[in-house]
Amino acid sequence: MTGASVLFDAPGPRARVRNGILTAVSAVIGTLVVAFVLWQLWTKNQLTSEKWEPFLTANLWKTYVLPGVQGTLTAAAVSIVLALALGLALGVGRLAPIRPIRWVCTVIVEFFRAVPVLIMMIFAYFFYAAYDVFPSKHLALAGVITGLTLYNGSVIAEIVRAGVHSLPRGQSEAAASLGLSWWQTMRMIQLPQAITAMLPVLVSQLVVVLKDTAIGYQITFVEMVRQGTVIGSSYGNYLPALIVIAVLMISVNFALSALATRIERRLRRSTRGPAPMHAEAVEQEGAPGADVLTGQADK
Repeated sequence: MTGASVLFDAPGPRARVRNGILTAVSAVIGTLVVAFVLWQLWTKNQLTSEKWEPFLTANLWKTYVLPGVQGTLTAAAVSIVLALALGLALGVGRLAPIRPIRWVCTVIVEFFRAVPVLIMMIFAYFFYAAYDVFPSKHLALAGVITGLTLYNGSVIAEIVRAGVHSLPRGQSEAAASLGLSWWQTMRMIQLPQAITAMLPVLVSQLVVVLKDTAIGYQITFVEMVRQGTVIGSSYGNYLPALIVIAVLMISVNFALSALATRIERRLRRSTRGPAPMHAEAVEQEGAPGADVLTGQADK
């Protein structure tokens, strides 16, 4: 049995012909639907050149687009750093051998995972405003960062816990037999492997952080999607404005994913063991066992 037929039987000649016909028909229907939508938009003057001309002016980018990009990237960058730190601390806390620490971390994780992100943003916004924690011009940014950090930190904590549990149990047992403490085992053996293994899942969660910054428009936070709607209402070109914002969001998400993939490859290369040394190298360094190796070579 091949890997392609593990979950289902391999299609026969008739099934392959039928699948090919259905694929072709679906492609034709999809093309017609897209063409119809584009034609409707063109007839309603949503894709004409006049709708795109404002994006050729520097004033639009300076007034609307760039502030939105700056707000989104600032909130996402700070939230990602804080969420990673909080998630790592809570994830390790849920694995701690001390029961009260596990209970406290479990309550925190389960609570903030159950509360919607928007509710936490609104609560943090009005809490900071009531007690003058931040200046008024930074209240919306602080509320967005707080909501994203608490929610995504809780999710990342579960990712960390699952990543550590996926490791072979023999590693912790071997570390204990060598006299390493629980914290030393976690810090030097389990966490480095778990982080490397769960990096793709972490990247997906970080992309969610970037996209969830758009929820901040409910507390008047200046971000990319909000600025896109402002452009649409100001210039009467909602569709081109949202298309431009979508392209920018996709580009940022793709850059984040590419950066994380590169980091993952470097981490995987760095965790490989050193290449075995030859007998000549061992003899030159005067390491123990050189006589044994050379003796075996003579034999």
